[in-house]
Parts: sequence; C-alpha cells; structure tokens
Amino acid sequence: MSKLNYKDLGLSDEQVLDMYYYMLLARKLDERFWLLNRAGKIPFVISCQGQEAAQVGAAYALDKTTDFIAPYYRDLGVVLVFGQTPTEIMMSAFAKPGDPNSNGRQMPGHFGGKKYRTLTGSSPVTTQFPHAVGAALASKMRGENSVAFTSTGEGSSNQGDFHEACNFAAVHKLPVVFYIENNGYAISVPLDKQLGNHNTADRAIGYGFPGHSIDGNDVLEVYQYMKQATERARNGEGPTLIEARTYRLVPHSSDDDDRAYRSREEVDAAKKKDPLITFAEYLRNAGVLTAEREQELNDRVAREVNEGTDAAEKAPFFDPEDALTHVYEER
Repeated sequence: MSKLNYKDLGLSDEQVLDMYYYMLLARKLDERFWLLNRAGKIPFVISCQGQEAAQVGAAYALDKTTDFIAPYYRDLGVVLVFGQTPTEIMMSAFAKPGDPNSNGRQMPGHFGGKKYRTLTGSSPVTTQFPHAVGAALASKMRGENSVAFTSTGEGSSNQGDFHEACNFAAVHKLPVVFYIENNGYAISVPLDKQLGNHNTADRAIGYGFPGHSIDGNDVLEVYQYMKQATERARNGEGPTLIEARTYRLVPHSSDDDDRAYRSREEVDAAKKKDPLITFAEYLRNAGVLTAEREQELNDRVAREVNEGTDAAEKAPFFDPEDALTHVYEER
C-alpha cells in the first residue's frame, strides 16, 4: 500500500477515484479477453494484468491534449486514459472495422491513432522508441510544449532501438520520457538472465540523463515520478528514464504456458501485492472509496465491458475483399 498522500501530489478525491476506475476497467477488459479467447471468439490476448498501476499512473501524469504516446503492447491502461473506449478496445480484439488502432488489420496490442495522439505500434519490440524521439524532436523544432512518452518491457531495453533513442534524445535534450515496465520476465526469460545489471534505470547514466527505479505497483509513486519527468522535459532539461518494477500476473500471452518457467508459489506471492487490491484498500482507508462509490464503479465498469463486448461481437466482419486493402496499389 502506498505511503504517499495523494493530496500532497496535488490530486483530488475525484482524480484518485478516476485512476482507480481506469485500473479496474483495464483489469475487467483483460479478464473478458481471456474468457472470449478460451471460448474461441477472439484469437489472441496479450495481457496487462498486474501492471495497471504502472500504466495508469504514468498516463495520468501526461497531458492527453498536447502529449504523444508510443506505448507497448501491454499498455491497455495507458490507452484507456488517453481516450480509447471499451467498445473500441473490443473492436480491436474481435478485428472488426470499428477498431481505431489498425481498423482490424493487426492483432490486439498494436495501439495507434491520430485521434488519441498515439503513434502506431509495430510487432518488432522497441521500434516505438525512435518514433517517440522523432515526435519529441518535432515538438522542440516547432517550439511546442508537448512531451513524448514511450514504454516497453525490461527485456526490450536490450534492443538497439532503445539505446539509439536514448543517445539521440540525450544529445539533443529532447522532451521525452522513456518508461520501462519491468515485470520480471521477457516472455519466459527471467530478469537475472536478461541483464547483468538488474536495474534498467541505471542505463540512463551512460547517456547523461536521470534514471529512476520505482515501485510500479504503487500508482501514486508512479504518478509522482512521471510528473517530475514531464515537468523536466517541458522545461527543456531533456529526457528521463523510469523503470517501474511490477509483475505480470498471467502468462505472457494466450499462447503461453507460464507453468514451464515460474512456480505457482511465485505467482501467488505476487498476487498479494496486486495493485488493484492494494490501491482499493488505500482509498477505503482514506475514506474516498466508500461502499456506495465502490459499487457504483463496479457496476459502471461491468456495464461498459458488457456493452463493448456486445457491440463488437454483433458488428459485421470485413468483406473478404478487404484483406487486400492497403496491400496493393489501387489504380
């Protein structure tokens, strides 16, 4: 449970309840994905469960009217804060025409869309880092006050794109926040077999900008450090690297069996630190999440998830001919 006072961070009662709402919405959408997948209705799930605090806390510190995001495939909580609706998310899961990310042409988790200031994601991991740096460079050249945010898992921080992006952003003092959601596993590879230095935040030192390793299960601590990083970026002081230490509560994807590489005891221990449970307890102790308000939020989220599921399931699929759209030049 957080030791921070949300009021000291400049947050109101309604804002922390809003953060909890987005965390709960991300969790319930994700749980519905798994049910639909196991029922044979959607083909693939790449899950956010356990990482909601890291995602919502980060996104909540950004300005969704001016900033740009280049999220990675798990960042359901980030894109919900930036405006994607449960129905749109479900359209993506079902690969229906109402999907705002790729119009049903990519698997779930490939977020994107001008409407939501989201740079289009791609399957190769970490390619979004240079793209975010490009958005930050454009902002600086135009004299704008926007910040670019980009995220990935700790395993992806070993990719060349990560290091090239960090170096370029440091040299040019660009307004970008590099964000690592360290969930302990690069698919099946544990942290101690990924990096000689288990603290990815230390990598920032080599490029000449700050790096912070924080509790990614504490949505308020995430918000605090992200807010500082965005203010630093807007002041022309350059990039920041933040490592949010969290845990992936479910398999890597719906095609993965995590029992092959981690024990049930380990997962059960992590569930005791589930950020959704600990933040709800924090809000109850603060007198903000009353029984009545909690029921209202639960009912709202259940309704939105059900409505989104129904709308996406009933929506028509593409015509077979649409498979060739944007593949060949039309004359």
